[in-house]
Amino acid sequence: MKELFSALARELAQGRGAVLCGIVSSAGSTPRGPGAHMAVFTDGSCAGTIGGGALEARVRETALALLPGGAGALRTFRLAPTGALDDLGMVCGGEATVYFQCLDPSALPLVQAAAEALARPVRDVWLVTLLREGEGWDMGLYDSVHGLRFTQAVSQEALRPLLSDRCQLRPGEAGLTVEPLVRAGSVYLFGGGHVGAELCPLLCRVGFRVTICDDRPDFARPERFPQAERVLLVDYRSLPPSLALTERDYAAVMTAGHQGDLEVLRQVLPSPAAYIGCIGSRRKAAVLRERLASLGFSPAELDRVHSPIGLPIGGDTPAEIAVSIAAQLIACRAGRLPL
Repeated sequence: MKELFSALARELAQGRGAVLCGIVSSAGSTPRGPGAHMAVFTDGSCAGTIGGGALEARVRETALALLPGGAGALRTFRLAPTGALDDLGMVCGGEATVYFQCLDPSALPLVQAAAEALARPVRDVWLVTLLREGEGWDMGLYDSVHGLRFTQAVSQEALRPLLSDRCQLRPGEAGLTVEPLVRAGSVYLFGGGHVGAELCPLLCRVGFRVTICDDRPDFARPERFPQAERVLLVDYRSLPPSLALTERDYAAVMTAGHQGDLEVLRQVLPSPAAYIGCIGSRRKAAVLRERLASLGFSPAELDRVHSPIGLPIGGDTPAEIAVSIAAQLIACRAGRLPL
């Protein structure tokens, strides 16, 4: 999304228009779901993706047809070979409803604000879109500091129930879409060893902010983790107060030894973190659970720890383990973490 809005800002700054396309609802099997976005430019080029293939080609075609008139639209595309006029001939079997918001250069301040929020994700931000068939753009941004900006499409009181981690569509003659643009939580990687070195760039690639924490000076070096937001040299026995994890944050514990893992878990378990995972075998997990229980943690608190960490994909190299952890964090962020 950061690259998409940066590309939109560059295009609008040149005095050209563009179309922002977003999936607002889907049913059945589709390549991507609500919250997927693509921008289509006057030369036919695109930024972002809503799933590729025939669906993306049809969305691009529709966007280019709408662009000269500057009118917004809402279209539903079927992805099953039924022979219907709007059938894409795909075998997914579902359908996707896509909004088309034509943007002219007057939208540049909004797009720049969105790009800046994505570049510095210090707070949650939602994109608010008023879907008005045949009319010009009406979009805004909402966050807890600035409130609702760039649009008066809805009152802040009516908007607040729609603020969630999922794209929310309020149907009606003038439909309103509210979708999370920035989710401000961080992943704290406790341990910058082989797995951490593989995991950090992977997480950054899929939109997580990463803080590396290690108690070894040779490992807690910024040049070892150029993608990380912060690299901290810490004492695992007494983590700094600045590492107070919120309900938006994630903790992946993979220190150099069992005692380091225990010390970190002892301090992060009382936090409201959205995710806590610890690397290691099932035997190690059982030992750590027993020791944490002896420190007074309840079974419900201990059940929060995902250990062995990551989804069970059968990998054993540092890179493969990193993939499994990243997949589990993505599932947690999407609200689809397996029990």
